[in-house]
Amino acid sequence: MSQKIVSQEEWNKALLEFSKRELEFNAAKKRHAEERRKLPWVKVEKEYVFDGENGRESLSDLFQGRSQLIMQHFMFTPEWKEGCSGCSVQAEGVDGARYHFEPKDISFVAVSRASIEKISSFKERMGWKFKWVSSGRSDFNFDFHVSFTKEQLAKGKVFYDFEMRDVDMEDMPGLSVFYKNEKGEIFRTYYGGDDSLLGVCNYLDLTPIGRNEKSYFDWIKHHDKY
Repeated sequence: MSQKIVSQEEWNKALLEFSKRELEFNAAKKRHAEERRKLPWVKVEKEYVFDGENGRESLSDLFQGRSQLIMQHFMFTPEWKEGCSGCSVQAEGVDGARYHFEPKDISFVAVSRASIEKISSFKERMGWKFKWVSSGRSDFNFDFHVSFTKEQLAKGKVFYDFEMRDVDMEDMPGLSVFYKNEKGEIFRTYYGGDDSLLGVCNYLDLTPIGRNEKSYFDWIKHHDKY
């Protein structure tokens, strides 16, 4: 690496200027979060049932007695032997975050089309404790536009991330947020997610070498494969 080397005084000045821009960026992120909370909601009218480790569960059950639910649409098709490595990196930070989610009236669940047996085996391998269910026997993933049939893909563009796009995989990643009111009605309040949910990326971006990637996420592996 070839980097400019300066005196302590010059370094302090450069970091002070940079920290001002970081504060502006953080303030913009807070405003963005406020705008997100003001987005309209859509009611979930259809009943969905999932396969969990202890049997069948409804979407309402996934809230686990809380009013808010964060759901990771975890790429793991019925044919795959293991879950997506990128989705896995995102999931790595969930168990620690759950200590803080639950007092804030938030539950977390991952949802995949793979069988609950495959999910449970992979989850044990990764050492994760968060709730993870299978949507493989329902239309859930297809209705929420994070999975696509071979016929849909063969036609070209599919509806993903709010518009028609070129997609070449049967499963795609995403994150949904839901709210359940006192009547038991469920609303989808948000869909999206970005790199900020991958905690390791936030740390890597602090370092001189950074992510050191030639293409997007080309460095990512399951944590037991490094």
